[in-house]
Amino acid sequence: QVQLVESGGGLVQAGGSLRLSCAATGGRMFSFYSLAWFRQAPGKERELVATIAWDGGVKYYGDSVEGRFTISRDDAKSTMYLQMNNLKPEDTAVYSCAAGQIGSNTYGPYQYYGQGTQVTVSS
Repeated sequence: QVQLVESGGGLVQAGGSLRLSCAATGGRMFSFYSLAWFRQAPGKERELVATIAWDGGVKYYGDSVEGRFTISRDDAKSTMYLQMNNLKPEDTAVYSCAAGQIGSNTYGPYQYYGQGTQVTVSS
C-alpha cells in the first residue's frame, strides 16, 4: 500500500516562498504514477493546483497559480515537489498530494492521497 506524506508547509509573509514535498513509501510504482497537488481553504471547494505526468513531460497549472508555482518530481527519491513563489494570502489552504496510474484534473480518479500540510500566507 502506497502512503503519501506531505511536508514543507508553514507560515510565510505575502511575497515569500515555500517548497512543499510529497514523499511516497510502500510501493515501487512511483515512477509510473501521474501526480497532483490540490488545496482546500476553509469554506471553499477543493481546488486543483498542479499536475505532472508520469514521465514529467506534461505539466498543468491552475489559473490562480500559473507563473508562480512549479511542480516537479524526483523518481529516484519517490518524491514530488511544489515550489511556491510570490505567495499571496489567498494561497492559504491545506495542500495535499495525490498519485495514480491515471492522471486527472479532478480529485477522485487518483488512487492514493496524502493527509495534507497547512500553508498560511499573512498579508
